[in-house]
Amino acid sequence: MDAISDQKGGARRASTQVRMAGALVLALSLGGCLGFDGTIQHGYVLDAKTLEQVKVGASAEQVLTVLGTPSTTSTIGAEAWYYISQKTERKVQFMDPVVVDQRVVAVYFNKGKRVERVANYGLEDGQVVDFVSRTTPTGGTESSFIRNALTGLLRF
Repeated sequence: MDAISDQKGGARRASTQVRMAGALVLALSLGGCLGFDGTIQHGYVLDAKTLEQVKVGASAEQVLTVLGTPSTTSTIGAEAWYYISQKTERKVQFMDPVVVDQRVVAVYFNKGKRVERVANYGLEDGQVVDFVSRTTPTGGTESSFIRNALTGLLRF
């Protein structure tokens, strides 16, 4: 009789251990989700009060003092500085992020390096800019010496 009760007790202990191990695995897998809010801000974060300090006629040095170094500058045409930001959200950690807000603050200068105008463009004003491209170019599309040699032999 003791052997049978020992077998039942051992089976209960094993069942309890399996349940505990399952609960531990579940807790550890969900632990990676703790603290994830799903909102990520990229680029230059600008508040309205700071932007109000940039007035038409201000010098480029004054703009640098107030806004700091621009994200990028114009390469053609009139002189302009761009401060770019993008806000993305995702509901679950492993899902692709979705762009919910994008801001481009453009400061245009005249030839005397004075502020001509300030524009604040939003997501509705343009296209979504991909700050971090997660694409890898695929190989095989470029020609190689061996491929050209074999193609030449087949034509011969």
